[in-house]
Amino acid sequence: MIIGVPLERATGENRVALIPESVSRLVKAGVGITVERGAGQRAGFPDPLYEKAGATLADTSTVFSGADLLCKVQKPTAAEVALMKRGSHLLSLLQPSSSADAIAALEAQGVTAFALELVPRITRAQSMDVLSSQATVAGYKAVLVGASALTKFLPMLTTAAGTMAPSKCCVLGAGVAGLQAIATARRLGAVVSGFDIRAAAAEQIRSLGATVVAQDLIAADSETAGGYAKEQSAEQQAAIQAALRTHLAGMDLVITTAQIPGRAAPRLISTETVRTMQPGSVIVDLAAESGGNCEATRAGETVDVGGVLVIGPVNLPASMPQHASQMLSRNVLTFVQHLLTKEGHLNVDRADEITGAMVVTGRKGS
Repeated sequence: MIIGVPLERATGENRVALIPESVSRLVKAGVGITVERGAGQRAGFPDPLYEKAGATLADTSTVFSGADLLCKVQKPTAAEVALMKRGSHLLSLLQPSSSADAIAALEAQGVTAFALELVPRITRAQSMDVLSSQATVAGYKAVLVGASALTKFLPMLTTAAGTMAPSKCCVLGAGVAGLQAIATARRLGAVVSGFDIRAAAAEQIRSLGATVVAQDLIAADSETAGGYAKEQSAEQQAAIQAALRTHLAGMDLVITTAQIPGRAAPRLISTETVRTMQPGSVIVDLAAESGGNCEATRAGETVDVGGVLVIGPVNLPASMPQHASQMLSRNVLTFVQHLLTKEGHLNVDRADEITGAMVVTGRKGS
């Protein structure tokens, strides 16, 4: 069985699906690995490391056409799908709810595709959870992005020129990214508060040394079975916006992370609220790619609203490709090991609660 690891060509994508350490483990399990030349270079994993791990270096066409299982970060382009052999398999981020054309192309090519986003949130699949691992990177980096855009220090500093008060930071959404943002902002010395509609999140926020905002809006029935926040009604969203408006007016840095899988991000901050914040304040909206938690957010842009910067970063994990790839590779490796037989062959069991949940094409046979 051959696994192919191609170079990612999506704009701004610097990660690689499998790092040399993971390649070595698969080679020892009897799997052949073909890596496109330069695939890991931008993430700090040059070709010689892959060769040392037992991989074979090859060109683009060879990697795509020779792989029984292709491991990518981003979904393949139409041209890449055309290179894949019939009956092969693909494991990558696929954004299945908005990638009908890509999925149709994979179906037409006879490729069985697994979407990394669809790893079920169950205990035995935690080590395969790419969304959580990459959210950790995004939450950490969001604070650094916001801190670099601020016109003041995050921590309190006592200097010969006087004492500088610490910045106030509020994190909206206390999932993996939000909790990492809270922890990072705290480590950097900010005074931190957090908000999440889910009841379980309040204690998590407090455990990191932050205060909880708008506790009266936290509801016991606001969480799905998978641990995500449920979509709120228009009335509930309006109540959340109103509750946050007064609090955010005093914040220097706001990190928003609230997202609902397969749906537009909930709108938590109106442009009117942004205008109540002090000039020089910064909002970093991690939900920019799914519509934004802030009304003023534009994906991939920084918008100035009355002196308040609203930053809409896209694909933040790719800006820290070495550790992001290391974490993602461990997720990919664990899922691949889940598929492998003792003899090193693929076994796609659609009755399995992990495998079956992730298959998005090729449902009529493996």
